[in-house]
Amino acid sequence: MARATRLLLLAALTLALLGVSGLAPHDRATWWMETLPIPIGIAVMAATYRRFPLTPLLYGLIFCHALILMAGGAYTYARVPLGAWVEAAFHLARNPYDKLGHVAQGFVPALVAREILLRQEYVAGRRMAAFLAVCVALAISATYELVEWGAALAMGQGADEFLGTQGDPWDTQSDMFAALLGAIAAMLTLVRVQDRQIDALRRGGAAR
Repeated sequence: MARATRLLLLAALTLALLGVSGLAPHDRATWWMETLPIPIGIAVMAATYRRFPLTPLLYGLIFCHALILMAGGAYTYARVPLGAWVEAAFHLARNPYDKLGHVAQGFVPALVAREILLRQEYVAGRRMAAFLAVCVALAISATYELVEWGAALAMGQGADEFLGTQGDPWDTQSDMFAALLGAIAAMLTLVRVQDRQIDALRRGGAAR
């Protein structure tokens, strides 16, 4: 019950922050497109909570990813102040916040995929689970780039804020590379923590 209450509070906080991010976004259409995955994700997690609760690690990472999406939606990725500060501090040619979003797009989905693969016993080997998790993250990244392409065709110049290319002809490729790096980083850093929490869920212990 305590765990469920914490998750309800986290979901309420996420929705409240989402509402704040949508009060006066730079571009309303971009805000909708960038933040739509958040309420969809909350609805999916709520619907599957009883039969497949996630580890606390994943809930925390998904919340952080939602914050990244909110900032990108509110300001557009080319105008997020944090990215502008990094751009000025390191004399970069463009605001790099978009790349942070794509690193997260690889990092978080890779761990979600790995948890599903292992807990549902689709694979037994942890090395194969890691490999397939990276593949899933790349597939998600490629699908997102196809969505961006579709938006560009449908909206013309109106899709510029959503695309966030900032004049880079290789933006699509570098976005997917950023997602690949994020997925690999997740497999190198957090799998042991995830494994401990998966074991706790299976035992019905402290992670519940």
